[in-house]
Amino acid sequence: MTSTTLAAALPAEHRAQLMSLARDVSFGTGARLFEEGQHAERFWIVKTGTIALDLHVPGRRAAVIETLGHGELVGWSWHFPPYLWHLGAEATSPVRAHEFDAATVRMLCERDAEFGRAVARWVGQVAAHRLHAARVRLLDLYAPYGSGRR
Repeated sequence: MTSTTLAAALPAEHRAQLMSLARDVSFGTGARLFEEGQHAERFWIVKTGTIALDLHVPGRRAAVIETLGHGELVGWSWHFPPYLWHLGAEATSPVRAHEFDAATVRMLCERDAEFGRAVARWVGQVAAHRLHAARVRLLDLYAPYGSGRR
């Protein structure tokens, strides 16, 4: 299984390029980072704490899809048009994170093709991982017993 953490996904040179654009931020427990359907203008890499990704389920409480921690990318929707969040995110503990301006990172990706390919691979891996996690979680929550097994 491919790791989706920053350290495992990007070579040192590209990590350094990305981190040169970071701004340190913090969120208190219960802070909403974003909601489904909002414009994705920023993304984060968790330094400390945990963030739950959730999916709106009509008529029910939002389903937590995955909980993210140290080194993990929070948000992938910023990388793909129309740049709208596909999930919601909430801090489940005090969080310190690196924050990035999505437009600036996309511009760097366009200017530096090698960096852009590395970021696209990483973000694509994260999106695929989250899609799988959402499928498994929704089957756990709502499908008849055994329907998620092959």
